[in-house]
Amino acid sequence: MQKTFVRGTWQQKRAFSPAVIITGAARTIYVAGHTGQKAEDGSPIADFAAQCRRTFRNIEVTLAEAGAKLSDLVTMTVFLTDVRHTTAMTEIRDEIFGKDFPASAALTVTGFAQPEILIEIQGIAVIP
Repeated sequence: MQKTFVRGTWQQKRAFSPAVIITGAARTIYVAGHTGQKAEDGSPIADFAAQCRRTFRNIEVTLAEAGAKLSDLVTMTVFLTDVRHTTAMTEIRDEIFGKDFPASAALTVTGFAQPEILIEIQGIAVIP
C-alpha cells in the first residue's frame, strides 16, 4: 500500500491535506466520533487544548486495538463547539501529524449530548 499526500498551498498552515491517495491492497477502519472530556482516571477535563489532546489519545487507543496508528488516518471530521478553538486544534494536529496531514473538515456545532464536550473527531484510517 502506498499513501500519497496532495499538499496544497494554504492547507499546510491549517494542518490538513486537500486529499490523500491510497494505492494497493489495504484495509479500511471507520473511526466513530471520539471525545476527550474525561481524563483516564475519569476526572473532568474543561480546558479545550487538553480535551483535544485527550481526544486524539482516545482515537490512538481505538486505532491500536484495530491494528493501526494515528498516522494511518486518511481523513477526519472535527466538530467544535466554538469556532475560536479552530486555531488551537490546528496547532495540536500539526504537533501530532507533522507534515503528512489527513484530509479534514472542521465544523462548528451548537453542542453535543454532554454539554462539557468541546470537541469530537471521527475519521477513516487505511492500513496495508
